[in-house]
Amino acid sequence: MSSDQPVGTKDANEVPKPVLRKAVAASAIGNGTEWFDYGLYANLTVILGDQFFPGQGENAAALTLLGLAVSFILRPLGGFIWGPLGDRLGRQRVLAMTILLMSVCTALIGVLPTAASVGILAPILLFALRIVQGFSTGGEYGGAATFMAEYAPDKKRGFWGSFLEFGTLAGFAAGTGVVYAVRAIVGEAAMNDWGWRIPFLIALPLGLIGLYLRSRIEDTPVFRDLEDKGEKEEKATGAFADLFRSYWRPILVLFGLVIALNVVNYTLLTYTSTYLQTTIDMDAGDAELLLIIGQLAMMLLIPFAGALSDRIGRKPCWWISLIGILVLAIPMYQLMSQGFGLAILGFTVLGLIYILQLGTISATFPAMFPTHVRYAGMAISYNVATAIFGGTAPYVNESVVATPGNELFPAYYMMGACVIGLISMFFLKETRGASLRGREIPVAPELVRAS
Repeated sequence: MSSDQPVGTKDANEVPKPVLRKAVAASAIGNGTEWFDYGLYANLTVILGDQFFPGQGENAAALTLLGLAVSFILRPLGGFIWGPLGDRLGRQRVLAMTILLMSVCTALIGVLPTAASVGILAPILLFALRIVQGFSTGGEYGGAATFMAEYAPDKKRGFWGSFLEFGTLAGFAAGTGVVYAVRAIVGEAAMNDWGWRIPFLIALPLGLIGLYLRSRIEDTPVFRDLEDKGEKEEKATGAFADLFRSYWRPILVLFGLVIALNVVNYTLLTYTSTYLQTTIDMDAGDAELLLIIGQLAMMLLIPFAGALSDRIGRKPCWWISLIGILVLAIPMYQLMSQGFGLAILGFTVLGLIYILQLGTISATFPAMFPTHVRYAGMAISYNVATAIFGGTAPYVNESVVATPGNELFPAYYMMGACVIGLISMFFLKETRGASLRGREIPVAPELVRAS
C-alpha cells in the first residue's frame, strides 16, 4: 500500500488551480486530436471507400474499416516503446512527441492520391499512415491518462480525470461536426470529390496547439517527486522487466476492463455512423447529426460521472455501467431502427450509461500501478487489448452485420465484452482517494484503515 500520504491529511498532490487547468488542457487536447481523427474516419468511411476501394460495392465500407483496424497493428508496439520511455524520460517529453506524430499522419491523409490516380498504391499509402498513427497513439492515451491522474488532487481525481474523456468526446464530436459543416457548405457532390480532404488537414493546426501546450508545462508532481528521490527507472527496459515480473495481475485485470471499455467505445462511437448508413439506410447528414447530439449530451454529463466516482468509488460506477449496457443494448439498438428521433434516444441512452466507465478511466486505470511502472503498465496493457478488441470492432461489426439476420450483432458484441468486464471487476481494487506517489500499488484510504 502507498504510505506517502497519511490518512486524513490534505492531498499531497495539491497544485495551484491555474497549473492544474493547464495540465488538464495539455492532456485533453492530445486525446481530442486522436479522436478528432477517429471522428473524421468514421463519418467519412463511405466516401473513403469510394475513393480508395472503387468497384468493391458493399465491401468498400468494410475494407475502409479494415484500414482503421490495421492502424492498431503497431499500437501495442508503440505501448511497449513509449510506455517505458515515459517512465524513464518523463511523461511530458513523450507526450509532446506523440501528439505531433499523430496530427501529421492525420493531415497527410488529406493529401493522399486516390485509387483513380495511382491504383492499388492509394490504399497501401492509406494503411501505411494508419499504421504509423497507431504506433504514435500507443504512447498517447496511457501517457495522457497517467499525466492527468498524477496532476489531479487525490480526492478529486475522478472529476479532473474525466476531462481527458471530455477531450475524447470533444474530439470525436468536432470531427463529426467538421464533416457535417463541410458537407453542408460544399454540397454532397463536392464532398465526395474533394471536400473530404479538408477535415483531415485541420488536424495539423490542432496538433501544433497541443504541442505548444504540452511543451509549456512541467512534468507531473508525482514523477518529479520520484525523480528527486532517485527512485525512477534508470533504463527504459528496467520498467519493462519490473512490470511483468511484479505486476502481471493488474495487467490482466486492466486487459479485461479495456476489452469491455473499448468494444463499447469503438462500436458505439466509431461504428454507429457507418451502421446507420449501411444497415438502417439513414441519410449521412442525419447520421452525423445524431452522433453530434448524443456526444454533446455525453460531454455535458461526463464531469458529473467523474465526480460521482469521487463520492461512491470507481467500482460502483463501473458495475452500474457494465450491467446497464448488458441489459439495455438490445432494446436500444432496436430503437435505432425505428426512425431518426428514436435513434437519437437509443444512442444517447447507451452513451450516458457508458460515461460511467468512460468518465472514470483516468482515475481508475493509472491507479492500478505504482509510479515507476505506471506509464508502461497503462500503455502496454491498454494498447494490446485495444488493438485486439477495440480497433477491430468496427470491421468485425460491419462484416457480420452485412450478412442477413445479424442487424443486432453490435448489441450482442458489446454485451459479450461487458461480461468479460464484469468478471474482471471482481479482481479490481478500489482506489478512490488514494495517493499515487511512491513505488507501491495505490490503495483507497478506507482500505488502509481497515488493514
